[in-house]
Amino acid sequence: MPLLVWYFPLWHMGISGYELIIVTTISPLILAIPPIRSLVVRNRALFQFLPLTGLMAFLVHDPVYRLFITGFSVAMGCLVWSATFYGERALNVRLEARISAFAIGLVMSSVAKFAFQTNNPVWPIMNAENGGWNKFGLFLGVLAAVRSARQPAVSGGDYYPPSGKKGSAILAGIGLGGVLFGVHSLLSDSSTMISWVWEGFPIRGPIQVPHGALTIFVMSAGYLFGLYNPRLAGSWTAFGIGSLGAAVLTCYSHWFGFYGGLTIAFYLMAVTPVLFASAVHHSPASTFGTGFCVWVFLTLFHVWVVAYAFVPGGPLVREHTDWLMTITMLCVGAGVFSSSVTNSGPSKKNFINPNSRRQRSYYVYALAVLQLLAVAIAYLRFPTNDYTPYHKEDKVATAGIWTIHFSLDNDMWSSEQRMINLIREAELDIVGLLESDTQRIIMGNRDFTAVLAEELGMYVDYGPGPNKHTWGAALLSKFPIVNSTHHLLPSPVGELAPAIHATLDMYGEMVDVVVFHSGQEEDPEDRRLQSAYLSKLMGSSPRPMILLSYLVTKPLEGNYNTYVSDVSGMKDIDSTDWDRWCEYILYKKLKRTGYARISRSTITDTELQVGKFVIGQPESEEEVRIPEEMVPEGQRFPALFRGEGVRGHRYHVFDEPSSPTYDRTLRISDITPKPTYSIHPSLWTTYLWIIMPLRSTYMEEVDESRSSILHSTQIDPGSTDDLRAHSRW
Repeated sequence: MPLLVWYFPLWHMGISGYELIIVTTISPLILAIPPIRSLVVRNRALFQFLPLTGLMAFLVHDPVYRLFITGFSVAMGCLVWSATFYGERALNVRLEARISAFAIGLVMSSVAKFAFQTNNPVWPIMNAENGGWNKFGLFLGVLAAVRSARQPAVSGGDYYPPSGKKGSAILAGIGLGGVLFGVHSLLSDSSTMISWVWEGFPIRGPIQVPHGALTIFVMSAGYLFGLYNPRLAGSWTAFGIGSLGAAVLTCYSHWFGFYGGLTIAFYLMAVTPVLFASAVHHSPASTFGTGFCVWVFLTLFHVWVVAYAFVPGGPLVREHTDWLMTITMLCVGAGVFSSSVTNSGPSKKNFINPNSRRQRSYYVYALAVLQLLAVAIAYLRFPTNDYTPYHKEDKVATAGIWTIHFSLDNDMWSSEQRMINLIREAELDIVGLLESDTQRIIMGNRDFTAVLAEELGMYVDYGPGPNKHTWGAALLSKFPIVNSTHHLLPSPVGELAPAIHATLDMYGEMVDVVVFHSGQEEDPEDRRLQSAYLSKLMGSSPRPMILLSYLVTKPLEGNYNTYVSDVSGMKDIDSTDWDRWCEYILYKKLKRTGYARISRSTITDTELQVGKFVIGQPESEEEVRIPEEMVPEGQRFPALFRGEGVRGHRYHVFDEPSSPTYDRTLRISDITPKPTYSIHPSLWTTYLWIIMPLRSTYMEEVDESRSSILHSTQIDPGSTDDLRAHSRW
């Protein structure tokens, strides 16, 4: 549900009001009313069918109604699960079965996302067109609900453990909230903690595949440890070790940071059965209701640390993931304290119970099967690292920049497959993606860059992780990434500006690529400082360079002249393109041969900008436009997007790609087509000395006419650089 909620402030560029639906999770509070509690507990077999409405939400196209249906499903799910745990409090074996179903279900969800490249195939953002298995998920959900309904519900009065002691209900609820948030934010996807410790190339730590399987293994092992050793899992010693792991994950990168992540993963799964078993001995409204209130608070905190520029009170918690992790562990500690008083862990005699033994063997088998699946998936998804550029024989590098709105399209569907199709058809060898950090609860804890990299055959740098508090910048490349460094540019007031500075091996030549997202228009000082920082960074590199960026400036004005300056040494790929505000491609020490703008359709709110470069040839001192028929086939843009294009993607603004440009002192080798199109040298002499001057005069008149038409025509939102150029900004 948080992923669906996120869609609305994303499009409203601020608080939309739909965020309130997140409080549907606190539905267990109504169990404080005795008649309602009795009704739900005694009839929970019937109530278990109500959460299945969320699995049918994919049938509704309208985002608002889909959100409401999912919100109702979540409310019913939280209510029914709370009543179920409470109703089984007197029977340890059945209570253990319910808790195990919850924990094993979490592991199964992680395995499913691992198999489906970090998308859960039954989510409301999935459908048959983008790879969803919604109908199959609904079928399994109905089977599970029917199977669960066959067991008779039992309910008694207030139940006390043998010692007659109870810990604090509120502390137990706070502990539940802490552990629910912990597993949701860190363990609902096997790649999340890996993105926390990722720092770029060369690789010095885990990668999503295959090491996601290691995360899943530790989760399974942690739960079994807590199941068989509840007293040790619920001890203060275990809490201290878990807290140390959380600190290491928060403060360190690479393998050492990941070891801390595995430690906290093991602990959170181990303490889950302890805290749940303790909580059921109190009113479900006091424990589960309080727990979900804590979850809501921590989830908002989780958003506030990065969205501080858009929310009330945001600057108070700006970039304080360390505070968030500390509060989470303190909440878990509160639950540990309450459980130590309640002492609700099963006694030794439970291990002798044949039913309990047999039941636990099923859990071990189920987790073993899931682990084998995870290993098989890791093997099948293992990166091949043998990628080939589209026009290797011509030594052409095609680079693009695209702001992809967290891989949610305009109608709230997952957009990865549509992105893959466009990037493949545009023949991009390098692409910078902005607004790409989806490793948060509100973005579904996904890594869509892994999908793109695998399907397109590209190396990938995910960019700054979620603990770096940016909206994300990612780089995908068919060329090997020799080195990459992540930068957080000066942002004293507004949102952090991320950048990736990478060195790529392009046909044996080292070429730098920078992917950068500037700050907001509302923060001019931030943008000035960022432009100065990036200009020096680009100027410090002696190698050829391409900048794929989101600059928030008009061409030839303001900070543009800092990015394109003697300090940076960068040139604009087309300084005559006046209709830009956000996306820009700059370059230096490379031969630029073409530039195009491809409309976005409904994938996002921003077009795809593309530039073509020839590697190994000197940079042109002067440029002239030439007709496409004079350009070698391998340097041309795909004809697929001419005219009306395909699926809403077409060349726009220029009616066609802007014409390739070459040195004014034309070399025959530059413009001669392949041998099958060779022309006699005497004809070239006639063309260069007689026809070219006449054609240049004609083209100047055409360019003036085109410019007049562009300036006098009303702007089409589908043909602008970015809808935000006319709405957000």
